[in-house]
Amino acid sequence: MTSQTYLVLAAAALVFIVIFQIAKASEYVSVLKGEEKTKQQNNRINAFLMLGFMIIGFIGVWYCNDKLYGQTLFPQGSASVEGEEIDRMFMITTAVTGLVFVITQFLLFYFSWKYQAKEGRKAFYFPHNNKLEVIWTVVPAIFLTVLVVFGLKFWFRITSDAPKDALKVEIVGKQFGWIMRYPGKDKQFGKTYFKVINDDNSNSLGQIWEDNKDLKLKADPANYDDVVTTQTMYIVKGRPVQLIIGSRDVIHDVGLSHFRMKMDAVPGIPTTLWFTPKYTTKEMKERTGNPDFVYEISCDQMCGNGHYSMKGIIEVVTQEEFDIWMAKQKPNYLVANPDKEPKAPVADTTSKTVVAAVVK
Repeated sequence: MTSQTYLVLAAAALVFIVIFQIAKASEYVSVLKGEEKTKQQNNRINAFLMLGFMIIGFIGVWYCNDKLYGQTLFPQGSASVEGEEIDRMFMITTAVTGLVFVITQFLLFYFSWKYQAKEGRKAFYFPHNNKLEVIWTVVPAIFLTVLVVFGLKFWFRITSDAPKDALKVEIVGKQFGWIMRYPGKDKQFGKTYFKVINDDNSNSLGQIWEDNKDLKLKADPANYDDVVTTQTMYIVKGRPVQLIIGSRDVIHDVGLSHFRMKMDAVPGIPTTLWFTPKYTTKEMKERTGNPDFVYEISCDQMCGNGHYSMKGIIEVVTQEEFDIWMAKQKPNYLVANPDKEPKAPVADTTSKTVVAAVVK
């Protein structure tokens, strides 16, 4: 810890000791002066302590914000176009609720000091006030309604159909990792069925490659060129990407904090969202000054003992880099069935041998 941190802790300890000593002293004074005078004195002490707590509290809020804001993701800005609106909504919500917090807390502690019990002062009670109740009900309701409407509008946008040129990636959670699937040249995902999942045979998603009479399944040719990867997802800068999200076991949650996105991964119920990356991974390393920077996929839903380790990586690259990477990937069907892979044509060396013999 820094010397500044030690100083803050020492100051807090000193304040606690002072308050404790004042409380003990008030007990002795109450014995000497009598109960009524002691009550008035305690009221004054408590009233000034309320002001002190308010001042210390506001200073603490300011200090924490000044000290820790730079360690949050906000100085980096959103890494997606759609995330910029999320940041804007967050700042508006924080401004509104922050203003209400400051006003209400100030009044709470200030009134405790101003209207402390004194000799000759009587409390005023009123059992009912329609005007006051309407004000404190309607005004917050209006602000909350506006915030909810804007939030729903944005929610419907990112969960609706993605642009036609969007890259589609299926991401499936399992305890405790992520599986990604890309459609092949046909641009279509093959059908899957959970009962044919077989990790030992590289069929972690249950792709239907063969007919199964027992399960009444027919092979889906769209599966033959699908590419499956684990833990690392490749997407393209400036190109919308639509995530088709699912789960193999329990409820997970795809958390994309740098892009300001998150969505539950529910077994048997596919969910979707889409966004447009703004910066490549390389560019973000330069923006953040961190050569080890990575876009992280986190699980934002407690999903078991290994929840803490359920992390993935997103590599944002250019379209050219993505095409090169994709060209190097082998369809999962061929990974699971290497004997089905077309063999490279054997060169005909017979004619070359004859020609060489004739020349000699």
